[in-house]
Amino acid sequence: MIVVPKPNPSLTAPEPEHCPGPESENAGKEESCAGCANQSICSSQIPKGPDPDVDFINDRLSNITHKILVLSGKGGVGKSTFSSILSWALAADEDLEVGVMDLDICGPSLPKMLGSELESVHSSNSGWSPVYVTENLGMMSVGFMLPDQDSAVIWRGAKKNGLIKQFLKDVNWGKLDYLIVDTPPGTSDEHLSVTTYMKESGIDGALIVTTPQEVALLDVRKEIDFCKKANIKILGIVENMSGFVCPGCKNEFQIFKPTTGGGKALADELSLPFLGSVPLDPRIGKSADNGESFLDLYPDSPASTAILDVVDALRDSVEGSQI
Repeated sequence: MIVVPKPNPSLTAPEPEHCPGPESENAGKEESCAGCANQSICSSQIPKGPDPDVDFINDRLSNITHKILVLSGKGGVGKSTFSSILSWALAADEDLEVGVMDLDICGPSLPKMLGSELESVHSSNSGWSPVYVTENLGMMSVGFMLPDQDSAVIWRGAKKNGLIKQFLKDVNWGKLDYLIVDTPPGTSDEHLSVTTYMKESGIDGALIVTTPQEVALLDVRKEIDFCKKANIKILGIVENMSGFVCPGCKNEFQIFKPTTGGGKALADELSLPFLGSVPLDPRIGKSADNGESFLDLYPDSPASTAILDVVDALRDSVEGSQI
């Protein structure tokens, strides 16, 4: 069952299904507010200064050394797949403690990709406990809280915002070396919420995933603009699905042609780091469906080599900044 923020005690009636939330700027103004017994209360709500929960969030995240957002302006570029493989790769170092936060609230896929979709979240006096994929890889996702795997999450921004706040405030991550935050496509509620709440605790930066074709790059440019406006450092661009190496003949084919130069040309144009290109390998999808580590199963794949090169470049970027 999904846990949502407790009802505002000042409200006199339950919130309607599509309530924007009493803390929303549109409280009392939306169509769903018409006829609600709380409308006059919500419309008269006045913000009372800084959000007191930010201090709790800062305290929770103070034991996390590196916090990385994984972004993509376009859906279907393999962002969540890359987030899962990045998590496997980091956790392969037994000296690291790694956490993954799945913020794709309407389409949580990381529990499937990390082989933990049948798990559930447990709570204690210290907060919610992450679901552990391995001894040093923990994860939190709304997917663990759904009544069944096919249940849709049909929420407006205020409820998404509330759950993201709970993920940051109430999850007991403990001491982590890396927290990977997988976000949905776009530049909307989830992105605004997580960057606002994590701003004071410090975000190392964003890893941006794209594919070679211009249709993907169009939206990636918007994601880059979002990062600049939100003052989020861009750690680098990764070009996913960059060519296909046939397992039989070993020849490489361009499935998605880089009509305008692809991710590398975009990085050069905007003076951003280019972390590497990852070729297609059909076994990546199979590994994700089975909840297994592609890197462990197919270490000789050109995709595995490319991914590990990206991970090394990413670690050099964030860990080198501490020196």
